[in-house]
Amino acid sequence: MADQTSDSTSSAALVSLSSPTAPKKEISSPVDSKLTELNESRAELLNRIQNLKQDLQSWRGKLDTQVKVYREELSGLKKTLNLEVEQLREEFKDLKTTLNQQQDDVTASLKSLGLQDNSKDSKEHMDKSGEVKDEKAEARLADENVKEEEH
Repeated sequence: MADQTSDSTSSAALVSLSSPTAPKKEISSPVDSKLTELNESRAELLNRIQNLKQDLQSWRGKLDTQVKVYREELSGLKKTLNLEVEQLREEFKDLKTTLNQQQDDVTASLKSLGLQDNSKDSKEHMDKSGEVKDEKAEARLADENVKEEEH
């Protein structure tokens, strides 16, 4: 322990001998003012960073809310669109049934009048072309629904 005390005393004596007291105060004054200035600048920067973090969190919250609202709106629109497409399909089926019934009625009327010589062939031709068109339309609607579901 005696060695440690003598070491600290001798190092303190060396410091005081190597630098006079007056210049030390002059040097420490500008250093202290610089340290104070740097500390103030640091505090100001930390405050700015904290405010920016709060702004960022606020923006993220607002953005998340907007995304949620838009997704809900899109989901509702998608459901509505799917319902409307389904209603259109049903209406087209009804129209097809009505048209087929009307065609049968016209054919029967023509038959009763004795004018049905080529009408049977034309009916078969129209039935086949109508079925092809219906199949194409249904395939297009199915493709559109698949594309919408992907988005």
